[in-house]
This record gives sequence, structure tokens and C-alpha cells, in this order.
Amino acid sequence: MATRLSVNINKIATLRNSRGGNNPDLLKVAADCERFGAQGITVHPRPDERHIRYSDVYSLKQIVTTEFNIEGNPLEDKFMQLVLDVKPEQVTLVPDDPGQLTSNHGWDTIGKADYLRDTIATFKRAGIRVSIFVDPVPELVAAAAATGTDRVELYTEAYASNYHTDKDAAIKDYIAAATIATQNNLGINAGHDLDLHNLNFFARSIPQLLEVSIGHALISDTLYYGLENTIQMYRRKLA
Repeated sequence: MATRLSVNINKIATLRNSRGGNNPDLLKVAADCERFGAQGITVHPRPDERHIRYSDVYSLKQIVTTEFNIEGNPLEDKFMQLVLDVKPEQVTLVPDDPGQLTSNHGWDTIGKADYLRDTIATFKRAGIRVSIFVDPVPELVAAAAATGTDRVELYTEAYASNYHTDKDAAIKDYIAAATIATQNNLGINAGHDLDLHNLNFFARSIPQLLEVSIGHALISDTLYYGLENTIQMYRRKLA
């Protein structure tokens, strides 16, 4: 089966918040993304609510008909309660700091094993599938399996940064990480800086890839290609 595309709509919320009001309408954009072919909607609320607001997440739950994926750091009690209230199909745990501009590293699945195990168990008791953000390091991927997570999301910034220089070298660590994940019965997601240039090679190189979540590049591409056309272009890269 082709890898599923989840569209991260944080940047739509950033644009809305820059002027106040409700333009663009986040809920309408989410519904349109699904109508145009997105197979999931991803949001990453942060404590300062500089893009997605916590109230947005509750509202989106009422209208999203595909897979709803909430990303964030579970160290925040407010985030934990949000996810347990909303009960999305998937929660993706990301170890970012409160004021961090964007996610830039995965979990230390060895040092934080006990914490992750307890947190993941809380979400799984609520019937929520769990994915955790990891760097493409075989030891960390193997340790992720012991936390009880259902999936790992491979942090792909290093791949994207090195793709145009040497794509075979850029993908090498990810293939190794994916192999370890499969051996440990972990599903594989991926995200961060994937775009129309590097996405197809990544997906073809890792046939176990279940899902990608893409926001910044996809929303930027809509300025040139339009939302419907852009989503279809990304879908074709994953076919």
C-alpha cells in the first residue's frame, strides 16, 4: 500500500493568527485538505499557542473525517489532558522545549525509557495509537520498542539537508533505522523537511513507511500550485 499523507496545518493557523479574526478559516482548510486527498490532518499545539490553539484541536475533532494526529511534548499537563479529551487516532510524542521554533531532535529512548513507558501506557489505555519522534539511530529505535509505542516517526531533517549533495548517503541511516524498527514490530512514520524534491526517493527507499506528516513545504507549495493541486502532487510522490 502507498504511504499515507497527513497534512500539518500549523502554518495555516500561523497565517490566521498574524491578523486576528478567522481568515484563513482553519476548519475549512482542514476539511478542504481531506476533500482534496489528504489522508490525515496533523496539528502540533505548543504552550504559547503561537499557531494551533488548544481550542482549535477540540473544534477540529468535530470535523476531521480521516486520521487526526496530534503532536506535542507530553511533559505539559495541558497537552496530556488535551489528547485524552480529544482521543485522536494518533498522538505523536515530540521532545521539544516550550519556546522552540520547530522540532529538532528525537527522544532519548534509553535515558527516558521509564518516562516514555508510563506516558505511552496512559495514552494506549485511552485507545490512542502512539508514535514517538526518533533520530535514525539503530540503538534508539531498538530501545523505542521497549517503551510500548506502536510506531516511531523518523526525524528526517538530516536526510533533507543532505539529499541534494548525496542522496544515497543521506538515506543510509534511515534504511538501517527502518530495518531495526521492522524487526521490533514497530510501524514507521516520518516527517520534517520532506518536500516534492526528496519525498519520492525517501518513500521508495523505505517500503515499510506507513505515513508522512508534511506541513511547511506543502503549505508553501500551495502559494504556487494551489491547495488541491499540491496535495495531489504529494500524493503522487507517495504512490
